Amino acid sequence: MPEETPTQLPVPPAAPAGADAPLSPDELRRLGQRSNAKGLARLTGHLAVIGATGWVYTLGLQRSSHWLLVAAAGIAFGLTLVTMFAAMHESVHRTAFRTPWLNNAAAWLAGVLSFYNSTFYRHYHGWHHRFTQIPGRDPELEDRKPTSLATYALEMSGLPWWIGKVRGHFAIARGRVGSYGFLNEKTRPQVIRSVRLQLAVYAAAIAVSVGLGQPLFITHWLLPVAAAQPLLRGILLAEHTGCSQDDNALTNTRTTCTNLPIRFLMWDMPYHAEHHRYPALPFFALASAHQALGPRLAHVARDGYLGMHIALLRRLAGGPGSDGPT
Repeated sequence: MPEETPTQLPVPPAAPAGADAPLSPDELRRLGQRSNAKGLARLTGHLAVIGATGWVYTLGLQRSSHWLLVAAAGIAFGLTLVTMFAAMHESVHRTAFRTPWLNNAAAWLAGVLSFYNSTFYRHYHGWHHRFTQIPGRDPELEDRKPTSLATYALEMSGLPWWIGKVRGHFAIARGRVGSYGFLNEKTRPQVIRSVRLQLAVYAAAIAVSVGLGQPLFITHWLLPVAAAQPLLRGILLAEHTGCSQDDNALTNTRTTCTNLPIRFLMWDMPYHAEHHRYPALPFFALASAHQALGPRLAHVARDGYLGMHIALLRRLAGGPGSDGPT
């Protein structure tokens, strides 16, 4: 099959009325209306939370002698940074905003903050949606899911993610992109330029830190992101782990019931099965889609992320209730 990359993420056509089409074409058109106002409100709110938690963390570093309080503040600050991944994800779909350049700008900024590259991710993620859970085609399946308690602990640590990001960014910056089948002759140079620019931003941030005589890049960016990375790993691990490896959107993806702060920071991506069935819907429409699609889904983690991970750990340990998360 020749290499090709969609300019936009694939959108399945509206299916005929039936088990896989709880939303009518009219409902999809109504729910699919994008909004600059709603996108900017969510982005502004997310950035405001980053600022507020960063301020509390900074005060803790300056004034508190209780390292547990400082660590808690750092993890909270880091969580707001790592979940900018969700802002990038939504913007890559070009559903965060109605205006294209707002999607592109927000995606790139959010990727920088969360150590992803949005240009690369756009094509990688497009392939993931096109071939969700299809072995040998879905690039997400190249990152193997935990098969033991040891591999679970390793995945949750975030260490494989960091190694992959460092190796990947520097390899792409050197022009080594031939192994990525979802890139083509047109998109490879775009990805290389974007990654090089992103690395230049990091280099500039390090230079500013050195110039100020303060390790700000480490204390206010790298460490908080590293501390909170396990939380993001746990959220993302819930999306497809234990789901079917086929093209059935009702069985190959999990929706997770969770609290409002996580739904806010994750741009409603816990409604992940709804997102995969209707990837053209903006984040603020997914809750409405859940009302119609939820009862038909094979995997809904009603006990939240904690319940899903407890079930997964039981399966990995082979203990009671080891059938795995649903």
